[in-house]
Amino acid sequence: MNFSVYRDLLRIVPVRRLLIVGMIARFPHSAAGVLLTLHVVQTLDRGYAEAGAVAAIMTIGVAVGAPWRGRRVDTAGLRIALIPSVIAEAVIWSVAPHLPYEWLLVAALVGGLFTLPVFSVVRQSLGVLVSGDSRRTAFTLDAVATEMIFMGGPALGAVLATQVSTVTGLTAVGLSTAVAGLFLIWFNPPTRSTQPGTVSAVPSAAQDDEAAVEAMVAAAPAHVSEASAELLPGARPARRTAVRARVASSFAWLTIPVAVVMVVAAGAGLVLAGSDVGIIAVLEDGNRASELGWVFLAWCGASVVGGLIYGAMHRPLSPMILLLAMSILTIPMGFAQNTLVLALLSIAPGMLCAPVLSAASERIAHLVPEERRGEAMGWYGSALTSGVALGAPLAGLLIDSVGPWGGFVAVGSAAAVLTLLCLAAQQVRRRRAA
Repeated sequence: MNFSVYRDLLRIVPVRRLLIVGMIARFPHSAAGVLLTLHVVQTLDRGYAEAGAVAAIMTIGVAVGAPWRGRRVDTAGLRIALIPSVIAEAVIWSVAPHLPYEWLLVAALVGGLFTLPVFSVVRQSLGVLVSGDSRRTAFTLDAVATEMIFMGGPALGAVLATQVSTVTGLTAVGLSTAVAGLFLIWFNPPTRSTQPGTVSAVPSAAQDDEAAVEAMVAAAPAHVSEASAELLPGARPARRTAVRARVASSFAWLTIPVAVVMVVAAGAGLVLAGSDVGIIAVLEDGNRASELGWVFLAWCGASVVGGLIYGAMHRPLSPMILLLAMSILTIPMGFAQNTLVLALLSIAPGMLCAPVLSAASERIAHLVPEERRGEAMGWYGSALTSGVALGAPLAGLLIDSVGPWGGFVAVGSAAAVLTLLCLAAQQVRRRRAA
């Protein structure tokens, strides 16, 4: 390991500025979840199930909108792509707190669709600002910064909701995010290697060979089938062939290795959301909800430490192996008998959280051409969000059925099985390719 890589990376002014802007832009939305839940429960006097429905609707909007917003960055450029998000963030979250519950659902969906694409923009820009092993360090710093934000954001949201008002808090979230979007437009971080200040990636020969083999394996069946369709009697009309070719070219970047990374992202979101619910359930079951902060401090702090260690490593690790380890280490958290033990058990899986997300982002940056990387990062964010949306109800179902420990066992086991299936499929594919 070489921790001096962090110093060298932060000396690059565009990288340092991008990481700071990313932190500022993410901070308001890190408080939005708590504010939205407390707004529905306290201000609108509804139940937690209805609050969960608002969060689920917003999550669906984010999952659908992220690839679309990323694609707009690829095709229209960053500044034009961000304008609708800036306007929507300011308008929707200034109006939504004053709406009745039914219209709040609609506002949450629209707000999710037009959420400022900070995640995809930051990761896409980091992919062209740095190259080689420096990408791992850059993605790790971004993941660590995100962990630090989620240590303070929800707490600030709770303070605003209880000490000021949820209406003021949600309005502040929208306006703050809009200001961050304006700053991104002004800063205009590069998303193409042809823009000033970027560094062209120079992959190793082994990476070149791997990428070439993957491209050939992914492309050959499509080319063969299209040629057969033209030569055989009774072939489909040319229009259908053209439409199929256009659709195939639109998703040509979605190779099997990229799809595996998307599965890893969904699995990571599943474990993180389920662990979140499980921690709350374990502490509430023992009437120790007031000690929640200590567990989250240990959990998120371990992620920061693990991320810093991973970013200083000379060799990357497979995101699937990291996710498998995190999933297995999550299961014992359900058997903690007190807050101290739960906090200690959260350290091991927590240390793998930032490395999983960093390794997956690095893999996407390597596999996807930069002209489609914004869309790919958007789909990556959607996969992560989908896993989060699935993890909370899955954990809640087992918690209600068997007890608080069931949440950790459910999400840990599900993610481990999912990862093992991906590893098995990868081995089969490699044997066939050989």
